[in-house]
Amino acid sequence: MKIICVGRNYAAHAHELGNEVPEEPVIFMKPKNALLQNHIPFFYPEFTNELHYECELVLRINKNGKYIGEKEAASYYSEITVGIDFTARDIQNKLKEKGLPWEKAKAFDNSAAIGKFINVASINNKNDINFKFYQNSVLKQQGNSAHMIYSFDELISHISHYFSLNIGDLIFTGTPAGVGECVAGDMLEALIGDELLLRMEIK
Repeated sequence: MKIICVGRNYAAHAHELGNEVPEEPVIFMKPKNALLQNHIPFFYPEFTNELHYECELVLRINKNGKYIGEKEAASYYSEITVGIDFTARDIQNKLKEKGLPWEKAKAFDNSAAIGKFINVASINNKNDINFKFYQNSVLKQQGNSAHMIYSFDELISHISHYFSLNIGDLIFTGTPAGVGECVAGDMLEALIGDELLLRMEIK
């Protein structure tokens, strides 16, 4: 199982961090141990002083494939949830300034939290999925799949031309505007529509 993440897939988020809107999907990866396991607490990492949340829609791949066409891509996933791509923003900024890779800021242990999966078939229109993120009951992020620069099917097709996709792989599809800092004691919640799928506390 691998975790494939998409950066800058919402124009407003790219702008809020001072980044250009990409001409093709921006892809980075997290290792297997980045996945926060169920019932395991999330502890604020000791190496950062600026931990940010980034709430995203997450797809789970249901069959193996490579060089997948956009027309066939929908058959490669049947479940979706919301997840949090935790980012050590201070570390990331230092690495970016030096032109270095982001792994220490993005791929650390437990940096990928996911909620309960639901069947994509239960959603009326996968190109019109509303999702919301709350920090201590305050709405911080609100997104819709219609606003993604690259759709689910475009992402799967693009990614599969570089990496084989395997059953159980997770694709974090990008975060909308509104990312921000979180601290120990925060309660984080994420929903698709009105269904609460992820609830976690930062220790």
